[in-house]
Amino acid sequence: MSAQASPVHLFLDMIAAERGAARNTIEAYRRDLSDYLSFLDARGLTAISADTAAIRAWLGALEARGFETASSARKLSSVRQLHKFMASEGLRGDDPAAILEGPRRRAAAPKVLTVDEVDALIAAARTRIDTPDASPGRRFRALRLYALVELLYATGLRVSELVSLPRTAARSKEAFIAVRGKGGRERLVPLTPAARTSVADYRARLKAAFPALAEARWLFPSDSESGHMTRQAFARDLKDLAAEIGLSATRISPHVLRHAFASHLLQNGADLRVVQELLGHADISTTQIYTHVLDERMRAMVRDLHPLGDPDKPG
Repeated sequence: MSAQASPVHLFLDMIAAERGAARNTIEAYRRDLSDYLSFLDARGLTAISADTAAIRAWLGALEARGFETASSARKLSSVRQLHKFMASEGLRGDDPAAILEGPRRRAAAPKVLTVDEVDALIAAARTRIDTPDASPGRRFRALRLYALVELLYATGLRVSELVSLPRTAARSKEAFIAVRGKGGRERLVPLTPAARTSVADYRARLKAAFPALAEARWLFPSDSESGHMTRQAFARDLKDLAAEIGLSATRISPHVLRHAFASHLLQNGADLRVVQELLGHADISTTQIYTHVLDERMRAMVRDLHPLGDPDKPG
């Protein structure tokens, strides 16, 4: 069989054509499968001749090389899909990966800031705007950062969604913004009054100081290649802001604020399905990393509401 007609080549062509996989996704599959094929080749095997024992041996080799459970599970997923494709296309008569049980992944609880810490972060961003004798450029950057932080905590957007919001987003009278997320899926996300106000103030300053930029395509324009503020620039500004209130740089990132949005909603009684929709998760299993919040909430409900939950309550 020629290199061009190899099972991996055919598989990658299939996920590109039939699933519409992005280039980065295809490259990730290519790297995982290249690792697998190299292991097989060293043992005189191919994807067509490999059996279940060979795949198990490859998994053991990954562990010996120090791969984390999540990385091994992702690589195994790629191999499973390759062998399933080969069986369905008649490239081999069986699927040796079908009966394999992958390494168990334990979903780690996300890093979360407390409500007080988020309040302090927002207050610090607001204080920067009112710094006496601040230059116009510094005041503008402070307004932009304040709007970004308020928007992120109010909506739970992915950072890529946040920095690439169009200029028309978050108009002062709009209670919602439309967001195009992963896979091109659109969702509506409600805005808090504080977020709307912060964006309106930022927009007014942008128009006054940089009228040409105010007409750009993006709400947060910049001279980057994309034309809008980069994720890295916002993350850097956020860490600088956190340092002002004594938060360690390891505890803060745009994604941590997204987690805070979701966790604080659940703590206050929001339904997991509603949070799934707001976050733009296609599958509820992704949102279930927040089950630790639900567990704590249920324990608190039993403690506070059950007649026998608090032994100090009068009977």
